[in-house]
Amino acid sequence: MKKIPMRKCVATQQQAPKKELLRIVRCPDGTIAVDVSGRMNGRGAYLLKTDEAVTIARKKKCLDRALECPVEDAVYERILEVIHGK
Repeated sequence: MKKIPMRKCVATQQQAPKKELLRIVRCPDGTIAVDVSGRMNGRGAYLLKTDEAVTIARKKKCLDRALECPVEDAVYERILEVIHGK
């Protein structure tokens, strides 16, 4: 039986299988991107694929701390687009 990798959401602190979370990456060049494949290079942080998790992360600046750099509003908008499939 294959082991399912678990990760923790930086906003809600809930453990979940890696496939149920969205990875946000600070690339080596300093840009922040939404990593749909889960394989991009750089420092990563995981968020649950819910509006509530994104709202908490934005309000408490969880991604700023996890990625060790300020996260702009455009990144949160992109996260919501990926979650809603746009």
